[in-house]
Amino acid sequence: MKIHTSIITSLLVVFFSLSALGQEVLPKGLTENEKELLTDFNFRSSRISIPPSGDVRTMAEWEEIEYLVITWAPNFQNILRQIVEAAVIECKVIITTQNETSVANYLTSNGIDLTNIIFMDENWDSIWIRDYAGNTIYTDDVGERGLVDWIYNRPRPNDDIMPESHANLVGMPYYGTLTAPSDLVNTGGNFMSDGLGNAFASELILDENDAGNPYGVSVKDEADIDAIMSTYMGIDRYVKMETLPYDGIHHIDMHMKLLDEETLLVSKYPEGVADGPQIEANIDYVLSNFNSAFGTPYKVKWIDAPPSTSGNYPDTGGYYRTFTNAVFINKTVIIPTYRPEVDNPAIAQWEEMLPGYNIVGIDVDNAGENLISLLGAIHCITHSIGVAEPLWIVHQPVAESTPNANVQLDALIKHVSGINTASVFWREEGTTTFTETPMTLVSDDNWTATLTMPTTNTNIEYYIHAEANSGKTLNRPLVAPEGYWTINLELLGINEWAEQNISLPYPNPTKGEVNFNLNQISGDIAITIQNVLGQTLYQRSLESGNGVVRLQLQPAWEGTLFVTFEGAFGKITRKVVKY
Repeated sequence: MKIHTSIITSLLVVFFSLSALGQEVLPKGLTENEKELLTDFNFRSSRISIPPSGDVRTMAEWEEIEYLVITWAPNFQNILRQIVEAAVIECKVIITTQNETSVANYLTSNGIDLTNIIFMDENWDSIWIRDYAGNTIYTDDVGERGLVDWIYNRPRPNDDIMPESHANLVGMPYYGTLTAPSDLVNTGGNFMSDGLGNAFASELILDENDAGNPYGVSVKDEADIDAIMSTYMGIDRYVKMETLPYDGIHHIDMHMKLLDEETLLVSKYPEGVADGPQIEANIDYVLSNFNSAFGTPYKVKWIDAPPSTSGNYPDTGGYYRTFTNAVFINKTVIIPTYRPEVDNPAIAQWEEMLPGYNIVGIDVDNAGENLISLLGAIHCITHSIGVAEPLWIVHQPVAESTPNANVQLDALIKHVSGINTASVFWREEGTTTFTETPMTLVSDDNWTATLTMPTTNTNIEYYIHAEANSGKTLNRPLVAPEGYWTINLELLGINEWAEQNISLPYPNPTKGEVNFNLNQISGDIAITIQNVLGQTLYQRSLESGNGVVRLQLQPAWEGTLFVTFEGAFGKITRKVVKY
């Protein structure tokens, strides 16, 4: 366990007094008492921080999990019961409680089978387990499973040491960022990973580890923080956005969520309202400076943030209501709900975004258990532990094509035992039977298959299936065949189709490099750069185009340049301003 030494006697008196009064309901943020205690509380540990050895990967939330973990706070037992009810169908559930008999009786009396439930008898301080539980990592992408734990940014000692209890219970290595120079303060509500070494946070992570921080941890600049996240979690690109004016805790899970490796779900407010302008500025910053792990721009889906019944948003006293504070539990997604008139459109949008998933709404805004009034919702009170030896499938879905086109489907597929077979299962929209097309191993863990599109504009539905040498199988999407990806076929002229699938240049204007995203452009492609005088400055050829094309512009090339892509599709020209 992490050991917090030298906590002054007055602090002990406060904590024991709270225990004597019964479990205090602590908000997601700091109470007034906690604010007073903050500078005197000892957040540091006497234990030595030993990072994982070798390369590690932090899993994404949509990957397969073995355990959902929650802390049983009796004041919110109805919300927690509904979470357990949805989760036990998908995985095991670890419940932290010192009243196992009472909780077990409550669950069974409400018709919940205890078979998949594990009770962990440990002290706790608050319900907000997302912020203090550990995060699953794997060595070499799919190898040994471990839990990484940061220093919790609240003076709640029982919560802070709980991840080690989880690790001991499951029987997995525990890694804590506990001692200088790796004594990192961080919180799970302000962290999202795509499973490919990229992560998002608000700049709270910088503030809480900077000079003058109230936690007594060593001073770290952004490079120091990035280095710790790389060593402990395999995070190689850590995107940090400005904090929001009306989100008092500055946790990004209250306004955004990664749905997959390239899709961001973001809360939308009416124009000029509450945190809407800063959220939009942050998303513009992300889109202007970062691509997804596939080298293509992130896709952004907006979902309305609901006001109070009287129309108030956080800037006029409304609670921080959001539909992004949701949790993946294998084939189920639980989202917070508020009242039918705002819930129904949100649930329908979630079902459209994640076809085949079981979307479960749980009310967090009722008088009896008003969780949202404490600055948190469903994601905030849940965490997960990934499966041992995962079968990992990464694929960038193909969204559109044209009749008769050959579409290449690529996937990264990996398991500790190796991969036996991989296939694409596909069908024409409106039919019921999937056809299997085997995938071919092309290099390392990369597999590919080519599908020929129909002669008509009938859409294609597909998913990927893999079997490891161990016998383990998995589909991606995880819910397949009930859920699948769709290739939309449009009866476009081939030049019109190419116009839509060769992106505009970025950055533009540019000082040096310019990029283009090409989507499934088959056949030879000639690339030419000319200046306004028609002089050819550069020529290059590609056998096909799928992904990012990067062109280095010479210092002498200034002014307006024309980049032309020419192939069987005709000619597509893009204008670039070089300064």
